[in-house]
Amino acid sequence: MSDSMQRLAVTSTTFADGARLPLSMAFDPSTGGSNRSPQLAWTPGPSGTKSYAITCFDPDAPTTVGWWHWLLFDIDPQIVELAEGAGAPGAQPPGSVHGYTDFGFSGFGGMAPPPGDPPHHYLFNVYALDKKIGLTETATGAYVMFSIRGAVLAQGRITGTYSQ
Repeated sequence: MSDSMQRLAVTSTTFADGARLPLSMAFDPSTGGSNRSPQLAWTPGPSGTKSYAITCFDPDAPTTVGWWHWLLFDIDPQIVELAEGAGAPGAQPPGSVHGYTDFGFSGFGGMAPPPGDPPHHYLFNVYALDKKIGLTETATGAYVMFSIRGAVLAQGRITGTYSQ
């Protein structure tokens, strides 16, 4: 994000910035996880905001390219908050689209670092865009990020950590 770009303040009632993510967000029910996306809220984007996109990315995943946990885009510009659980298929705001995660499905995929790894960082980014990107639920993280290139008016982030 360039220094001249407006910053969105992103908050969550589910976790504090920099804190450990709750077990409810973990992917695997056998470890007590509920694969539940967090509540997120953000300050409104600048004039000209036509949609928002949200991503959750783990740069620490042992893949050499990180791991996409959540892609949600074409969120109506009047919406500045998502309820906990909005990452479940069909629970997202009307008109918005869940992209295709590295788990191989569309919708939120919770934390699942390999046992024994040091804590992974989960970057929840919110982007205010000057357009709807108009992709389908088959859009991958790389494709979503390519599609918003040049359209980002403002951006914000909240980060959580998790280990098993």
